[in-house]
Amino acid sequence: MRFLPHTDTDRHAMLERIGADNIRDLFSDIPSEFHLQAGSLNLPDALHEAGIMRKFTQAAEANRHAGNTRCFLGGGTYHHFIPAVVDYVISRGEFLTAYTPYQPEIAQGTLQTLFEFQTMIARLLGMEVANASMYDAATGVTEAALMARRITRRKKVLTTTSVNSRYRDVTRNYLSRLDGEFAEIVCAGFATDLDAVIAAMDNSTACVIVQYPDFYGSIYDLQPLRDACDASGALMVVAFSDATSFGLISPPGDFGADMVVGSGQALGIPMGFGGPHIGLFACRQKHVRQMPGRVCGMTEDRDGKRGFVLTLSTREQHIRREKATSNICSNQGLMCTANATYLSLMGDAGLATIARHSAAALATLIHDLPEGVETAKGPRLHETVLSFADQDTRERFLKLARDNNIFAGIPLEQFEPARTPRHLLVATTEMTEAADISDYLLALKEACHVC
Repeated sequence: MRFLPHTDTDRHAMLERIGADNIRDLFSDIPSEFHLQAGSLNLPDALHEAGIMRKFTQAAEANRHAGNTRCFLGGGTYHHFIPAVVDYVISRGEFLTAYTPYQPEIAQGTLQTLFEFQTMIARLLGMEVANASMYDAATGVTEAALMARRITRRKKVLTTTSVNSRYRDVTRNYLSRLDGEFAEIVCAGFATDLDAVIAAMDNSTACVIVQYPDFYGSIYDLQPLRDACDASGALMVVAFSDATSFGLISPPGDFGADMVVGSGQALGIPMGFGGPHIGLFACRQKHVRQMPGRVCGMTEDRDGKRGFVLTLSTREQHIRREKATSNICSNQGLMCTANATYLSLMGDAGLATIARHSAAALATLIHDLPEGVETAKGPRLHETVLSFADQDTRERFLKLARDNNIFAGIPLEQFEPARTPRHLLVATTEMTEAADISDYLLALKEACHVC
C-alpha cells in the first residue's frame, strides 16, 4: 500500500469539507518567506536501489564510532565487546516481534526469558528480587525515588552531584510536580562525599540516592550510609552505570541497599549513539509490591507442568489507575533478551575477567600520566577524571587524539556546566588495548609539550 493512499478525489473532498480551496491554504498561518518553492530544494535525480545503497554506504563510512576508533568514552554509555550470539538471538522473529506477554499461554518463551533475566540481575546486584526492566537508568532512578516516598510516606529525596547528572535531571523534573524537597549535595572533588550526605539526612528523608561506582569512577565503602539510613529510617538507593563492575567489586546488595537501579547497556547492548538501552531495577523482597513495572514468576499448572506468568503487573493498563505504581514502567523486552544472552555467555568468571581488564587498563593509563595532567584521587575502577593546566592544553590534546583516531574522553562541563573547562571524563573497558593506551599517552605528552 502506498504511504499516502488518498486519491485526488479524496483530497478534494476533504478540502471542500473544511472550506479550503487548496492544500496551500492549510499553511496560510506560516509566513510566505518560509514556504518552500518548487525546485528550491535542488534535489538530485532519483537513483535505482543499488545506487542508493552505494551512496548511503559511502556516507556511513565517513562516520566515526567506537567500532572504528579507539574509544575512551564513558559517562553512562560504554564500549564493550558483544559476542555475535547476542545479535543472532535477539534477531530471531520470536524475540524480535514479541511486544508484551498479555497471553501467557502463547508467550511462554518471552515470559521464561524475562524470568531468567530477573534472576540473573538479582544475582548480579546482590538483591532479592528484580523486575523485568525499565526504560533506562534515568527513569529507573526516578522510579526508585517515587517508590521510596510511597514506602516511607516521607517527601524529602536526597542525592549527591556524584550521581550521573542525567539521572538527577530526570528525577528532579518528576519530583518538581510533587510536594517535597529534592536536595543535591555538591561534591567539590571528584568523589562521593558520604560525610556531607549523611550530615544532610534527617527524619523527613525518604531516601538517599548515591552512585556506586560513582559518576567519576570512585569506589568507596557504603556501610556508613547503610548505618545512617537505619538510624534515620530512610531508604538506601544505589545507582550504577556500568554493570560489569560487579564482576569485580561487591554489589550494592551486599551492603544492604534497599533498591539498586542503573543501566544494563554494558551487558550486551551497543552504545547505539545513545540508545535504545535498558534500565535495571532491583529491591528487597518486602518492598516488591511497591516496585514499578512487571515481575515474571514461575508456577505449576493443575497437571504439575512448569509454567511462567506475570506475577505482578502494576501499570495502569492492568489495574485501576489510582493503584498503579508507575506510568512509565513498560519493560525493554528485547534488551532484556540481550542482557540474558550476554550474561549466560559470560558467567561469573567472564564478568570478572572483563572488570579486571577494565580496571587494569585504567591503572596503566593513570600510572604513566605526563607532568601537567592530574587525575582524581582515591580508588577508581574503570573511569576517572583527568585535569589539565588549562582549557587550551585540553583542547590541543583532544585535537591530537582525534587526528590519531582516538575518542579521548568527554569534557566534564557537558555534564556539569559549573566546572571550569579543563577536565576530561575518561573510561576504559576490556576493548582498551595496550597500544591504545600507549598512543593516548603519546598524544597527552605532545599536548603538554613534554616530548
